[in-house]
This record gives sequence, structure tokens and C-alpha cells, in this order.
Amino acid sequence: MTIADFSTPLAPTAGIDVTRPGIPFARLVRVELRKLVDTRAGFWLTASIGVLAAIVMVAMLIANRNNPENLNLGEFFGMMNIPTAIILPILAILLVTGEWSQRTALTTFTLEPRRERIIGAKLVASLITAVAAVAVALVLGIVGNGIAAIAFADPAGSWGLSMAGFVNSFAIQAFGLLLGFGFAALILNTPGAIVAYFALPTALSVVSELVPWFKNNLGQWVDTTLTNMPFQSGEWATGGEWARLLVSGLIWIALPLGVGVLRVMRSEVK
Repeated sequence: MTIADFSTPLAPTAGIDVTRPGIPFARLVRVELRKLVDTRAGFWLTASIGVLAAIVMVAMLIANRNNPENLNLGEFFGMMNIPTAIILPILAILLVTGEWSQRTALTTFTLEPRRERIIGAKLVASLITAVAAVAVALVLGIVGNGIAAIAFADPAGSWGLSMAGFVNSFAIQAFGLLLGFGFAALILNTPGAIVAYFALPTALSVVSELVPWFKNNLGQWVDTTLTNMPFQSGEWATGGEWARLLVSGLIWIALPLGVGVLRVMRSEVK
């Protein structure tokens, strides 16, 4: 073999069409949605949203059988969003960290080398799940309210549900989900991300309770418990309340997510 043999350019690999378009983004989103339920943890967490909401519905009917005037669609819908707000962020964390804990990142990023598209698909899939979870809470709320109207008659079964209450519920669900998503992208470890999601905001809330000055000033902008509080009612939030929610989101969601995306883009996949 001569030096000329090494200088000859290699022929293109046969059978690989480099001109074909990439994987459609919609297909990536469908794949990420399927990943939410193709593991035991993801399947049971997803199923538990409906199960827990149904348990809450039955508990409300039993607890208010002597006070049916307390039952209405708004109450059912609001209470059923509580278990959803706990489970959705964990689902988002599993969706992000699963690639690294289950060592499937190499396969995923080989099929789609543009990692930013994978992250975007995971984010869209998480938000679709949030919309579906709110829809499940609404449907079960309608069922529960219908049962109350039949079983207890008037004054039970009021069908009043303000648009503000619906928007506020989705805002809280999306905020919590994105919070978990950001921690997951930053840490890339399931236990660590879950602990960070629950521990850090809780610790900040404790500081707010122990330090009145912090609660009345800086805490109004950085404590997620305080910034989420106005959205737990059926009234429209004011511009200032939306601004405080946005600022807390920039601190607790945008910053960890931005750093996490850079980490995912640059991390060596093994």
C-alpha cells in the first residue's frame, strides 16, 4: 500500500441518502407522548391522575352529603386539580431524565442528532399532557356535579364555572409542570430532580413564613407559593399578579431550563 492510497478520498457510504428530510417534529412529539406511558412508572403515574380525581370526587360527595349547597362544578373542578398538580411535574421529570437514567439518550440522539428538537418535543408533549389532565379534571367534575344534582337535588349541582377559574387552573398546572421540567433538564437525574422540585420551593416558603420582611417584599416575586396563590381562585388575576408569576417563572423555570438545555446540548452521551 502506497501513500497515494491513503490520500484517495473515501467513497460515500452506499445506502445512506443524506438528502432526505429530518424526522418531522410532530412525529417526535408523538414518540415523547408514548414514552410517558411505556414504562411502569409513567403508566401508573398517568393512570393515577384519573384514579385520584375519581377518589376526590367520591370523597366530596360523601363529605358534603349533609351540606349539598357546598357542591358545585367550580368546587369539583378545583379539588380535582390538586392531585394533578402533584403528579404532572413528576411525569415531566421522568420524561426528561428517563433518557439518561435508562441509557436511551444515545439511541435517541443518534436517530435525531439535533438535540434541541428532542427537548422541544418533550416540552410540547408535557404541555399537551397538562391540557389533557385539566380536561380530565373538568370531565370528572361534570360527572361529580351531575351525581350531586341527582342525589341531593337543589341547591346542589350548581353548574357555575368561570372562565377565569379554568384559565387559572391551567396556569397553575403549566407552571408546576414547567418547574419540574426545568429542574429535570438541569440535574438530569430522576431522584435529584424530584427532590429539588419539592424541597427548594418548600424551603423558600418556610423562609417566607419565618421572615415577614421577606414575605412582604422579595418573597412576593420569588416565592412560587405566593405567586401561585392568586390563581387558586375563580377570579381574574390582576396585571401585577401576572407580573409576579412571570418573574418567579423566569427565576425558577427559565434559568434552570436554559442552563439545563446547554448541559444537554454539550453533555457527552455514553
